Amino acid sequence: MALALTVGSEVWVEDPEAAWLKATVTKIEDATVTVEDENGVERVIEDATEEKLPLQNPKGKGGVDDMTQLSYLNEPGVLHNLKDRYSLDSIYTYTGSILIAVNPFYPVPQLYGEHMMYSYRDRMLGELSPHVYAIAEEAFRQMSQYNKSQSVLISGESGAGKTETSKLIMNYLAFVGGHSKQKQTGEKTVEQQVLESNPILEAFGNAKTVRNNNSSRFGKYMEKTVEQ
Repeated sequence: MALALTVGSEVWVEDPEAAWLKATVTKIEDATVTVEDENGVERVIEDATEEKLPLQNPKGKGGVDDMTQLSYLNEPGVLHNLKDRYSLDSIYTYTGSILIAVNPFYPVPQLYGEHMMYSYRDRMLGELSPHVYAIAEEAFRQMSQYNKSQSVLISGESGAGKTETSKLIMNYLAFVGGHSKQKQTGEKTVEQQVLESNPILEAFGNAKTVRNNNSSRFGKYMEKTVEQ
């Protein structure tokens, strides 16, 4: 299969330290391709394939909100887009209806709270910037519109932020499902009741890992019912 490369093509080349580096094709001889990476180092790729030399996406500052918009949805393209957005504190990115969250490992209070919940209330998925509240709103809207249960799957490695993301989703669902009613009665809000139960759940099987001092050692299934 012929390579879709020409001299001057902008590609990615694997690197043991940086994972992938930007590079430019400088020479092609049959299946041997010579490139110059972003550090000015010349590399010769034998038996070159599109997997070894994935094409770069068109340059754009800050990346894209939804990675289905990328011209080339390859590994380095995805990682570079997430890195670009992360550098601007945009820790959430869509891939279609899937939300990718990159743990910032520092507080970003401006992304959460009632003001943000009100912003995402009654908004369609993709109408605003990617956010965990948008996923929760979509699940709530689908449940309300079709009167059917909805599931949200949260996955990731240790320390990725699964527990915090679960809290944020529960917080939002409690907010749209019973927030004002509880405030009017002077009782604890639904959010408080749900979130206060989390330490009890965590006590059943957490342990320390090299990445996380409080890592869940089990899969958790949480069911929330909403009265309409």
